[in-house]
Amino acid sequence: MHVSRRTLLKASTAATVMAGIGAPLVARAQQAEFSYKFANNLPDTHPINVRGREMAAAIKQETGGRVDIQLFPSSQLGSDTDTLSQLRSGGVEFFTLSGLILATLVPAASINGIGFAFPDYPAVWKAMDGDLGAFIRREITKANLVVMDKIWDNGFRQTTSSTRPINTPEDFKGFKIRVPVSPLWTSMFKAFGASPASINFNEVYSALQTKIVEGQENPLALISTAKLFEVQRYCSLTNHMWDGYWFLANRRAWERLPADVRTIVAKNVNAAAVKAREDTEKLNAGLQSELAGKGLVFNQPDLKPFRETLRQAGFYAEWKAKYGDEAWSILERSAGKLT
Repeated sequence: MHVSRRTLLKASTAATVMAGIGAPLVARAQQAEFSYKFANNLPDTHPINVRGREMAAAIKQETGGRVDIQLFPSSQLGSDTDTLSQLRSGGVEFFTLSGLILATLVPAASINGIGFAFPDYPAVWKAMDGDLGAFIRREITKANLVVMDKIWDNGFRQTTSSTRPINTPEDFKGFKIRVPVSPLWTSMFKAFGASPASINFNEVYSALQTKIVEGQENPLALISTAKLFEVQRYCSLTNHMWDGYWFLANRRAWERLPADVRTIVAKNVNAAAVKAREDTEKLNAGLQSELAGKGLVFNQPDLKPFRETLRQAGFYAEWKAKYGDEAWSILERSAGKLT
């Protein structure tokens, strides 16, 4: 077949024109329609960030690239209190935050952190996937935030120290301990006679290193990933609180997403939360021997005297009055009688 030079030139010109028309369309298809930031205060290797990256990838794929979620771990966008302000103003679209810190805005959000309330994980998930979680989510919604159905696990919290193990409630007397910026934590440790200091998590390592505080309390997974074992000597398995992270969204940013996209995002966020729960529980369960190998000395105190000390100090009665009878009765359905 003979093709003239003129025919080739015409074909080449047409292809160039079509490429010029098509290129912007390709660029537009590759650019996300919704670019959202997901901030948290956890190290990059924590299960919440591992599953968070998987979640973001799944959302991007299932929305055909319309939604691109970028992770900002390790308080890169500011402290918890700073980032909560950014979330409310729209500077950050997604944020995972402990209910005990969220309580500065939504008082009921800290109720799951009542000291020595939950004996084990089955009791936690019965409460948080059931009536107690539903109650807290309703209260969060009233604060003009969007909250996902499944709370992410941070785990049961343990007490570490550079000076002494905690074997009895009396060992807390005069103990300088870092606590998150939350009235519930401060109240509980004061009930034991400790000296709690409210410090944002991104400053904890340096506060322990410089001996501003003697100890802190966190789940083993966080003690490991944040390398707190480098500046602590003892770890007492107090299991004194269970703590989780609510996945929060700025309401305006959430409502900008079309309904079908919101369904995809919520489905993947909640699925990632359940996977991260399994990861965190396994990680916490397997870390004791690893951390002991890095120098932490473990002890297992009897927890009944701690609960009884809080009862006698009026801690439970005080917080029952603050939360109200409805919230407290929902808590006791899972935790048993506290007051």
